[in-house]
Amino acid sequence: MAAKNVHGRTVVFAGGCRTPFLRAGAAFADVMAYELGAMALRGLLDRTGLDPAAVDRVVMGTVLADPRTTNLARESALAAGLPASCPAFTVTAACASSNVAVSGAVEAIASGAADVVIAGGAETLSDAPIRFGREVRKRLIRSQKAKGVLDWVKLLQGLSLKDLAPDTPAIAEFSTGQTMGQSAERLAKRLSLTREAQDRWALRSHRKAAAATRAGLYVEQVVPARVPPSFGPIDADDGIRGDTTLAKLGAIPPAFDRAFGTVTAGNSSFLTDGAAACLLASAEAAERLGLAPRARVAATALVAMEPLEELLLGPVAAVAKALDRAGVPAGEVGVWEVHEAFAAPVLAFLKLLADRSYCRERLGRKDAVGRIDPKRVNAWGGSLALGHPFGATGARLLTTCVDRMEREGAEIGVVTTCAAGALGHAMVLAR
Repeated sequence: MAAKNVHGRTVVFAGGCRTPFLRAGAAFADVMAYELGAMALRGLLDRTGLDPAAVDRVVMGTVLADPRTTNLARESALAAGLPASCPAFTVTAACASSNVAVSGAVEAIASGAADVVIAGGAETLSDAPIRFGREVRKRLIRSQKAKGVLDWVKLLQGLSLKDLAPDTPAIAEFSTGQTMGQSAERLAKRLSLTREAQDRWALRSHRKAAAATRAGLYVEQVVPARVPPSFGPIDADDGIRGDTTLAKLGAIPPAFDRAFGTVTAGNSSFLTDGAAACLLASAEAAERLGLAPRARVAATALVAMEPLEELLLGPVAAVAKALDRAGVPAGEVGVWEVHEAFAAPVLAFLKLLADRSYCRERLGRKDAVGRIDPKRVNAWGGSLALGHPFGATGARLLTTCVDRMEREGAEIGVVTTCAAGALGHAMVLAR
């Protein structure tokens, strides 16, 4: 069955690349997120041979924005050498930020508002924006009007050591108070996802990522980075543990329920620095500019679920909606790229898509979305091994999906991501 097209003009994927994904605190520790973004944008322009003047806009995702560069896309675009006349803006939708950036690009091109758009994202977890508490912040704002020593003394009066404690970015959902890890633990218990099953999926991710790296499958995707003080090329992800074993993973203690938990640091993604970018264009613009269309966007879907019990289940509803829009049954999808925030939600995704009762009761469908062959999922490893820079993962998934479709001869590919706030995003691609 041929996939339908997005409403409006045909939108094609014409290239994608990324920096290496590195563990937070490693070689990118002193690099700002916009600099990582610029590396990805510059690499994309160089590898596609696109004239920067042909880019109509840049859209990038990020989550923990640096107060000095709140519009990360604009700063990245300027640093990458795009014209000052090229608009650029930043979006945030938690772990689906660059997915949403890509969807925005697709919508702009399909509607005729733009011909060529670069979309992606960047994140540094090495330098999270940690600020003072509210009481200190209020006094710092008032300090701008201080005129002498007495005014400064008054500003300091009444402050306690507790007030001086740093106000770190929250890792819990504002609406529920639950961390994503706690939600993964709840999900694992509710669906009877065992510790062994989660560890086996994590082991699979690391081994497949290691095999893909050895085979050079990421060479065309990864742009070597050069950072001070050595400026030596960094050309590989550093979180892959191809030598891990089920026994090693099994020895890691639970992270969120010390007594009875199954979610651990070993079957969870780790804090990561990195950036990724994708080039999208109308079919007409691609032909005019000499760009090779590598895939066509058939459909996208963005959904929201109930935050407490369904925080990590957005991909189930998003995939169902996107496949319906594309007119493609799940069984005809040859390549699946599913974000691995934790092993548990990936296993839940595979289980619930094939669960007729869940799909009928929660999604309002007559039957299950369909059973997915795990062999078609994340064949080059996933976020558990490669890492997860929040704002960049979606663009990495999209690029990998197209790379795999070409190598495996698949006609249809699907990218999907869960995100904080119980969001879910999915995109269907066709060759």
